[in-house]
Amino acid sequence: MRKFIFFFFILVGLQLSFAQTPERFINYRVKKGETLIQITERYDVTQEQLLEYNPFLEKTVVKRRMNLRVPVYSQLNISKNISIIKNIKDLDFHVVKPKETKWRLAYEYKMTLKELDSLNPQIIKGLEIGQEIRVRNLEYRKELPEKDSIYNYYKVLKAEGYYRIEKKLGVNRKVLDSLNPSLSETGLQVGMILRIPDSLSGKLKIDNDLLVERVNLLDSTIQRSQLKLGILLPFKVKDIVFDSIEDTKKTLAGRNLHTLSLDFYAGVLFAIEKASKRGIQIDVKTFDTDNNKYQIKEFIDAKNLSDLDLLIGPLIPTNFDFVSDQPSLKNIPKIAPLSSRPVEFRKNVFQSVTAENDYRNKMYDYLVTRLDSTQNIVIVADHINRKIEKELLERFPWAIKIRPEKADYIIPELVDSLLIDSIPNKVILETQSFPLIASAISQFNAQNTKDRDVQLFTTYRSNAYDNENLSRKALGGVHFTYSNGFKPLDKPFNYPFIESYINKFGKPPNKEAVRGHDVTLDAIFRIAVSRSLENSLDLGETQYESNRFFYRENENESFINQGQYILQHDGYEIIEIKE
Repeated sequence: MRKFIFFFFILVGLQLSFAQTPERFINYRVKKGETLIQITERYDVTQEQLLEYNPFLEKTVVKRRMNLRVPVYSQLNISKNISIIKNIKDLDFHVVKPKETKWRLAYEYKMTLKELDSLNPQIIKGLEIGQEIRVRNLEYRKELPEKDSIYNYYKVLKAEGYYRIEKKLGVNRKVLDSLNPSLSETGLQVGMILRIPDSLSGKLKIDNDLLVERVNLLDSTIQRSQLKLGILLPFKVKDIVFDSIEDTKKTLAGRNLHTLSLDFYAGVLFAIEKASKRGIQIDVKTFDTDNNKYQIKEFIDAKNLSDLDLLIGPLIPTNFDFVSDQPSLKNIPKIAPLSSRPVEFRKNVFQSVTAENDYRNKMYDYLVTRLDSTQNIVIVADHINRKIEKELLERFPWAIKIRPEKADYIIPELVDSLLIDSIPNKVILETQSFPLIASAISQFNAQNTKDRDVQLFTTYRSNAYDNENLSRKALGGVHFTYSNGFKPLDKPFNYPFIESYINKFGKPPNKEAVRGHDVTLDAIFRIAVSRSLENSLDLGETQYESNRFFYRENENESFINQGQYILQHDGYEIIEIKE
C-alpha cells in the first residue's frame, strides 16, 4: 500500500512538472467592494500572475466595473509546484506533537507544503495533536528548535524566483543557496520552506512562526473616495514676529511647538498628496490651536469641525481631551497622533501611540522565548521600577539583581563580579533615568570582550534613550534590544520615500514628519477601504514607512494602537527582530 501511494505521488509529480501556462482566460468584471486579494484567492492565482496579464494594475488600484483578464489553470497546473520526491524507497509516518506546524514539518522532512497536503488530505485545514501523517522517510531527519534566534523561515509563493525573493526580503541567491543546500538539486519550488537570516526579512511579519506579507491598504479596492479631514496643530503663529527675520530664524531653529507642528504637518500634506494620486478626494481644514483651549472652543462654537469625517489632533493630550469631551464632536473619529502620554478614552477616540504596558507585555513574551537558565541573567532596576523587577523575577527566578546607587550609577566592581566569562550575560535594564542609562551602557560595553558576552534589554524604552549624548555605537556594542512603535528609516527600503520627500520639501524627513505621514495615510486608507475607522479593525496590522498600526477596541468605545516592533542595535544600525 505504501509503495502504491509513493509511485502515485511520483506519477502526479511528473505530470505536474510540465504544466507551465494558463489553460484559458476569463474576462472578469470587478464587483463593488472587491479587493485584489479576494480576486486572486477566488481564482487561485497570485498577484504576480494577475499583473502579468493586466499590467495596468501596477499603476492603479482595483476599481468597480474594471475588466480584468484572469488566467485559469487546470487542476494539475494549480498544483504544478508539487515536486518529485527522488531516491526514496518508501514513505514514513509522523505523529503530530503539540506546537508543531505544517510548515515546520515540511521543512524538517524536506518537503513542500503541497507535497505534505497531497499525501495527507486530512491536514489541509490544519494539524491535530496525535494525528499520524505521511512524510518522507529521511534517515537523518533534522528537527528544528521551537524558536530559532538567528533564522527566519519563508514559504516560496507562486511565480517567485530568486530575483523576486531578493527584492522582497533583501536576501540574495548566494545566501539562500548556502542556507538551503537542497536548492542546488531542486531549485525553487512553490510551497518550499526556505531558511533566511533573521536580519534579512524585509517588511514581512511573522505569523505562526512563518514570514508572511503585511496588509497593504494602498493596493486595496477603494470603497469611499471622498472624505473631510480636520487637522488641529499648535502652530502658534501669533508668537512668531515675522517683521524680524533673525527672530523668526531663531524661533524655527530649535525644537518647539512651532517646528514640531510644521514637521508633522509636512508629513500630513505628503500623505494627502499620495492618497489623492490613488483617486481619494480629501477636503482638508487646518486649524492653529495656538495651544489654547479658548482658541479651540472658538472653532467648535463656530461649527468649523462639526461636518468632518476625521479629526487628527490636537497634539497636546490636555487639549485633545478637551476636544474629545465636546458633545457636538462625539461621533467624529479623533486620532491622538503623537504624544505617548495617555489621553481620556472616550467614544471615537483613537490613541495611535502604543501604551507603555503594551510595550512591556510584548517584551515579556519576547524575553521568555529568548532567555533561559543556561544564561546569566542580571536585572538592573531603580526604585521606581521595583514592580517591574518583581515581574521579571517571576519569569526568571534564577536571575541576579543589581540595585543602583542613590546617585543613579552602578558600582563597577559589582558589575565585574556578577558577570561571567563562560556563558552569555543577558542584562535587563529598567529605568527612565538618563544618568543611570548612561552609566549602565558604558559599564556593560566595557565588560563586553572576546571572553565575556553581554547583551542589554529593556521592557520599556523611554524618551531618555533619545538623549544626544547616547551614541548608536554604545547601544550597538551591547546589542540593545527593546520594543517600540517607531522604527527609524532604513535607507534601502525607504529610499523612494526619502527621495520624494526631499524633492518636495528640500530636506530629509525627521521622526515627526514620518509620523505625520504614516498616521494620516493609515487613517485615510482605512476609511477609504472600510468606509470607517471602526470597520477597519478587521483589516489587522498595517505598516508604512516607520510606524505600525494595530487598533484594538478599548474602554468606552475607544480604540488603542498595539502595533510595535522588536528592535535591536547592531553596530550603527537598528534592525527589526522578527519574534
